[in-house]
Amino acid sequence: MPALERRFRVIVADLPGSGHSAPPRGGYSIAGFADAMWSLLDHLGESRVNVVGFSLGGAVALEMALQRPEQVSRLGLINSLASYRLDHWSKWLEAFLPLLLIPLIGMRRAARLAALRLFPQPWQHGLRERAAAVVSVIPAASYLSTGCALIGWSAADRLDRLRSKILMIAAEADFTPLAEKRALAARLGAECVVVRGSRHGTPFDAVRVTNASLLALLTDTALPPAEHRVCDEGANAHALPLIGSLAEESMQASRAAPKPRLAA
Repeated sequence: MPALERRFRVIVADLPGSGHSAPPRGGYSIAGFADAMWSLLDHLGESRVNVVGFSLGGAVALEMALQRPEQVSRLGLINSLASYRLDHWSKWLEAFLPLLLIPLIGMRRAARLAALRLFPQPWQHGLRERAAAVVSVIPAASYLSTGCALIGWSAADRLDRLRSKILMIAAEADFTPLAEKRALAARLGAECVVVRGSRHGTPFDAVRVTNASLLALLTDTALPPAEHRVCDEGANAHALPLIGSLAEESMQASRAAPKPRLAA
């Protein structure tokens, strides 16, 4: 956000059921999330926008561009697909791991396992801690309902409606198939930036190339050269503060709570 807001008005919203946003009244769906985002933009008076989405947010961004093709000038999709229907073993794995683990071990432990998968390198300790903190405060029902909504969503048969200039950023070691992302980019006539060494959390473990690629999309300039499309290293990693998030509030509350006394 700091890299983008120097040149653009940046609007970052909690999806319904996440962060400070209440759960959706009519059930969880990707189309419903996209409609909620358009309602927000209508309220803010923004009729033509650039939309960038990461992971689940990429599905919502794509659905937004399909709902109102003429209002989305540029579309950035990071580690996202056009369909999450269970047609590949990796999608089955990503769908059913949370469904199995969260009821058994709870959100806090499941969040720590997810954070370890996202950021396994020693230098990524801070990223692991932040990811675990953020995910652990999402209500389990909201997290699982959102995942089920993603599984039931597909835009594969509607892609001809798109009118946006599109960029795809794909991690070399993402949890879903890189080949599917390359094929999607080719179908959309989109540039595809593959980030070597990155896992699913590319905006966090590859900050430099993510920012450079998004700025290139938004300003119609050249994408970073191939040799720069790599994961960050420990020396270049940035601390990501929790200020303003539910995770930060939860951590502050836990620090302020009185410590239990041991019985004599």
